[in-house]
Amino acid sequence: MTALVDDAIAELEPLIGTRAACRATGRAQANHYRWHRQSPKPTVTARRARRPSPRALDQRERDSVRALLNSPGFVDKAPAAVYHELLGEGVYLCSVSSMYRILRAHGEVRERRAQAAHPARVKPELLATKPNQVWSWDITKLHGSVKWSYHYLYVIIDIYSRYVVGWMIAERESAALAEKFLADTVVKQDVDRDTLTIHADNGSSMASKPVAFLLADLGVTKTHSRPHVSNDNPYSEAQFKTSKYRPDFPQRFGSLQDARTFCKTFMAWYNDEYRRSGIGYHTPSDVHHRQAGDVREARAEVLAAACTRNPERFVRKHPEPPALPEPASINQPPAQETSTEHQPPSKIS
Repeated sequence: MTALVDDAIAELEPLIGTRAACRATGRAQANHYRWHRQSPKPTVTARRARRPSPRALDQRERDSVRALLNSPGFVDKAPAAVYHELLGEGVYLCSVSSMYRILRAHGEVRERRAQAAHPARVKPELLATKPNQVWSWDITKLHGSVKWSYHYLYVIIDIYSRYVVGWMIAERESAALAEKFLADTVVKQDVDRDTLTIHADNGSSMASKPVAFLLADLGVTKTHSRPHVSNDNPYSEAQFKTSKYRPDFPQRFGSLQDARTFCKTFMAWYNDEYRRSGIGYHTPSDVHHRQAGDVREARAEVLAAACTRNPERFVRKHPEPPALPEPASINQPPAQETSTEHQPPSKIS
């Protein structure tokens, strides 16, 4: 149909004009122009070659300037220094910008100093399938009694059980204190050699040589987060957030002893009472000390008894408690030779 209308308009247009032809055939004039508009081809004008300025240096002068700049007396100097040194000798060849222009045309303007090339940081990939396989530790500041005064809270957390295996409050952040703190915690947890990895960020105490030598002596592997990547140390960050978002967390601590008293109470609550969704609403203590399975069986018995008493209240399925904690990871490795290699990492909560 469209082709017939096009033919009719093509026959009538030379006789009565485009508007009358469209009215006679019942086609909107705007549509006809939209479909049959012939845009003129753009004219491409040849770009004229840029003519050199009559004031520019000729080829012989440019060659002499370049030879002078590359001479043994000036090759290690900046063009601006060469320019002013020549002025002191009563010689003017060209401007500083012309010197740069001549050198740039031959690819001789570049950074000549040796540039530091830091190797790419390796992404830490850690997986824990049981307690005391991977620990994460960090240091945070607690506000003191006056402005700009702080107490420093050191915390080590097991990423599988979320159990705080060690904590300490000190007046300063120190590599020596961190060394003793880590050594005491490893001994207290009775960790075997070559079975534990300790992860931390790149703070001065974490990356210090005394700490590195200590962990090597204890047979402990250490890893570090990449710079400016907070997700590489999520378990410590989550633990600090839990503590500081507690309703009873003080804005300021009156003294070092006040901070220690509060943290002693908080850590006991965190390990023995706080039920976390990321570990099946078990307490970190139950998971760390291998009691989560018994707790889950007790929960299952309670739910089974409730279903037996009132089966009509459980319409969709038999009630079951949350599953036991899954393996925990920091940047889970792409392939693990375990039965859980295809399971997603458990969320941090």
